[in-house]
Amino acid sequence: MDFSKLLSEVNNFVWGPIMLAFLVGTGVFLTVRLKFLPWRNLWYAISMIFKRKDEHTGDITPFQSLMTALSATIGTGNIVGVATAMVLGGPGAIVWMWISAAFGLSTKYGESVLAVKYRESNSVGEMAGGPMYAMKKGIGGSIGRTLAFLFAFFAVCASFGIGNMTQANSISSALNSSFAIPTWASGLVIMVLAVAILVRGIRSIGKVSSIVVPFMSVFYFIASVIVIVVNASAVPAGVAEMFRMAFSTEAVAGGIGGSIVATMLSSMRWGVARGVFSNEAGLGSAPIAAAAAQTDHPSRQGYVNMTGTFFDTMIICMLTGLVISSSGMLGSIDPETGKLVSGAQLTILAFSTVFGSFGKVIVSVGLALFAFSTILGWEYYGEKSLEYLIKNRKVIMSYRVLFGLVTFIGATTTLDIVWNFSDTMNGLMSIPNLICLVWLNKDIADECFSYQKNVVELEKNGEEIDCTDADLETAPAKI
Repeated sequence: MDFSKLLSEVNNFVWGPIMLAFLVGTGVFLTVRLKFLPWRNLWYAISMIFKRKDEHTGDITPFQSLMTALSATIGTGNIVGVATAMVLGGPGAIVWMWISAAFGLSTKYGESVLAVKYRESNSVGEMAGGPMYAMKKGIGGSIGRTLAFLFAFFAVCASFGIGNMTQANSISSALNSSFAIPTWASGLVIMVLAVAILVRGIRSIGKVSSIVVPFMSVFYFIASVIVIVVNASAVPAGVAEMFRMAFSTEAVAGGIGGSIVATMLSSMRWGVARGVFSNEAGLGSAPIAAAAAQTDHPSRQGYVNMTGTFFDTMIICMLTGLVISSSGMLGSIDPETGKLVSGAQLTILAFSTVFGSFGKVIVSVGLALFAFSTILGWEYYGEKSLEYLIKNRKVIMSYRVLFGLVTFIGATTTLDIVWNFSDTMNGLMSIPNLICLVWLNKDIADECFSYQKNVVELEKNGEEIDCTDADLETAPAKI
C-alpha cells in the first residue's frame, strides 16, 4: 500500500462517524452538564465582546483574541466547505451544521475556560496557554503530559498544512482563475505580507485580525444578503427542502438540488464534518488564542470566544447555504467534466445569478481575505504549540519566518498529499483535546457556575463586576 493511499484511509477514519460522534457527543455532554448556560447566556456573551474593562493580565484585548480565533476559523470552509457539504450531503447538511454548532458553543466555551484557567507566562512575559497546558496542569501525571505532547505535536504539523499551504493554494488558485494573476505573483505577495505581520508576534496578529476579520465578514454578509433578498421568492422552498432532506430516513432527491440524492445519515455526516472543519469547536485550536486575552475570569473569555462558533457557522455558513439554495444552482452539471459543480465554483455560480460576472470577484476576494487571515491565526496556534515542546526563543522566531516563507510553496505548488496530511493532523488534535474536556468537566462546571452566580446574574442587573477584585467562591456542581 502506497503512503498516499494509507494516509487517505487514516484520514477517512479520523473524520469518520466514530470521531464525529465523539466531537458532537462531547458538545451534547457539556451542554447538559452546564445546564444549557452557554445557550442561555449567548446574548450576554455577544455583549461581552465589545466591553473592555480595566486592563488585566494578557497580551491582547478580548476582542482581538476573538478576532484572532475567528481569523483562523472563518476561511475556505465557509465558502468551499459549505458548497461541498450541500453537494455530498444534500441541502439538509446545512441543518446538521447548525445542530453541531449549537452544541459546539459549549465545547468552545469549555476549552477556552480551561485555556485561561491553566495559562502561564513564558520567558518574555507573553501568555502561553491552550489544551496542552490544561492537560499538563489539570490532568497532570504521565497521562496529562503524554496527551499534551501529542496535542502540541499534531498542532504544529497541522499548522503548516491546513493553516498554511492549503490556504495559500486556495488564494493563488482563486486569483488565478478570476483575474489571471500568476500563482508565483500571488505567492510572493502572500509571503511578504505574512512574514511582515508574523515576525512581530501576537500583538501584530491581533491588530491585523481585528481589522481584516470584521471587514471581510461585513463585506461577505452584505453581498450574501443581497443575493438572498433578490432570490427571496425561492428562500422558503429552499429552507423547507433543507429540513426535509436533513431528516429523511430514505434517499430522496431534492427539488432545489436537482439530481442530488441524500439520506439523513449522509446529510448528518457531511454537515457535522464540514461544520466542525469550519468552526473548529472541539479541535482545541481556538483556546490557544483565548489564553492570550486580557481578562479577569476564565468564564468571561470562555463566553467571548464561544461566540466565534455562532458567527462562523450559524451566521456565515448559513448565509452561504441560503445563497446557494435560493440561487437554483445546486445540482448543476459542469458541461466539461459531466460532474456536479461543487466547491468554490458552485458558490461563484450562486452569486453570479445576481451579480453576473462580478460574482466571481466577490467570491475570489472573500476567499482570499478569509484564507489569508487563517494563515495568521494558525501561525499563532502552531507557534504556541511549538513553544510548549521547545522553549527556545530562537526556534520560535525561526518558526515565524519559516511559516511565512512556506506560504510561497503552498501558493505555487499543488500537493494533494498535503491536503490529506493536514486534514489528518487537524483531526488528530481533537482526540487528546476531547479527552481533556471530558476529564476536566468538573473544572469547567465549577468555573461556569461560580461565574453565573457571582457575576452574570449581577451584571445582567446593571452592576459592574471585576473578578480580580471579587472574592468568588466556587459554586457547587449544581445550580
